[in-house]
Amino acid sequence: MGYEQYEEPQWYVAHTYSGYENKVKASIEATVENRNMEELILQVQVPVHEVVEVKEGKRILKEKKLFPGYVIIQMFMTDESWYVVRNTRGVTGFVGPASKPIPLSEEELKSMGILEKKVVTIDFSIGEEVSIIDGPFEGFSGFIEEINPEKSIAIVKISMFGRDTPAEVAFEQIKKLNT
Repeated sequence: MGYEQYEEPQWYVAHTYSGYENKVKASIEATVENRNMEELILQVQVPVHEVVEVKEGKRILKEKKLFPGYVIIQMFMTDESWYVVRNTRGVTGFVGPASKPIPLSEEELKSMGILEKKVVTIDFSIGEEVSIIDGPFEGFSGFIEEINPEKSIAIVKISMFGRDTPAEVAFEQIKKLNT
């Protein structure tokens, strides 16, 4: 086949017929289980993000595919694993030149949300007064109302135009007052 062998499993992208992403995922997972290939093909993902749609005045949270027509597969590339994925109904091939599968880079995986971003440690607490040092609210100060470590953001209540207004800011955009 001519693909590179890696000591660690890599993430590859398989192209599918549009609308077949979840069927392809289920088919590959079933084949992996039936053939006991759990050590070769570790994960199959159809990356999604949540969007809010308004229907008849009601807000509905829906999942939309980030990359329609693609599934992302963590696997060791061997003749057998290549064959299983390539011959799954709905798969048109691997992404790469001349169908030679190219693994995704660490940067690509991070930007897709597949690889966890580095964990940020924070020394802020709810109710604490902070100053906003960057971004559109730079120069304002306020009190932390909410902390979301998964998204690395805080909701800071700032006084704007004579009203208390919640502002969503990244951790790196705030610093403690009195330090």
